[in-house]
Amino acid sequence: MARIRPARTFRNISSQAWARYSQKKPRKNYIRALPHTSLLVFKMGTENKNYDLQLKLDVQEPIQLRSNSLEAARQIANRYLENNIPGNFLLRVLVYPHIVIREHKMASGAGADRISQGMNNAFGKPTGIAARLRKGQSVFMIATTKQNMPHAKEAFRRAASKLSGHYKTNSA
Repeated sequence: MARIRPARTFRNISSQAWARYSQKKPRKNYIRALPHTSLLVFKMGTENKNYDLQLKLDVQEPIQLRSNSLEAARQIANRYLENNIPGNFLLRVLVYPHIVIREHKMASGAGADRISQGMNNAFGKPTGIAARLRKGQSVFMIATTKQNMPHAKEAFRRAASKLSGHYKTNSA
């Protein structure tokens, strides 16, 4: 069974971003086919309430996050908030993954050096989608009441445990 590579191989921003995908001129694309994104829901909770507290989870360093890690963080934060303050919050994902991650798959194991062609001019095939974040950029936003502030901070702590890098909670 083929597994995805660890996040440490993609989290540093070290190369050019590959995001060009055109539906009008498919032959001019750098990327022939886009992999699907795991992140499909961007708003959770109740939107029409009057909330007096707004917290944001900000990244402290430039980083690249895959869509599956963003989805895992979204799910764990939403589940915690639904269990503890149901219907009394609004959780939003503020980033959209659109950078295409490429991977040059190589054979490994005994005798792989005779089978594999190596890394000469390796462009790689698209394997996933990621979001590039600047230092200080917000990833998630929670709107709720001031009495629910400890629950919102705990939801952010749990979400940050699913993401690479260092994060801090800011009130907006």
